[in-house]
Amino acid sequence: MQIQPYLNFNGRCEEALEFYRRALGAEILMLMRFKDNPETPNPGMMPPGSENKVLHTSFRVSETTILASDCECEGQSKFQGVSLSLTVTNEKEAARLFANLSEGGQVQMPLSKTFFSPCFGVVADRFGLSWMLYVPH
Repeated sequence: MQIQPYLNFNGRCEEALEFYRRALGAEILMLMRFKDNPETPNPGMMPPGSENKVLHTSFRVSETTILASDCECEGQSKFQGVSLSLTVTNEKEAARLFANLSEGGQVQMPLSKTFFSPCFGVVADRFGLSWMLYVPH
């Protein structure tokens, strides 16, 4: 069994993929656009103007595969009540990735030493997705 996050970027998926490629070294494994769906009997079943938007994609960040879509293509992602936790090996790498994810986003808790980690921080990226960066003891 495997659990994988499935992220809905509401029309900004391709932008998110490029951002995660630059920020985290993400690798796109597969990408299908709405227009490529052979089971769509008529264009009216797609949101207007969504033909080139992402119907489904999978991408890898290090050892984790993440799935994503543009879904309803409304333009605003709503990631509430969920964070992705990124465990890194050292403080220098945590600082680099935190800075990358912070670009255009909002720092919710700056990287700092805590009772459970020599380096922990939380940032919501430019898409509103919350990331917790953590260096284990």
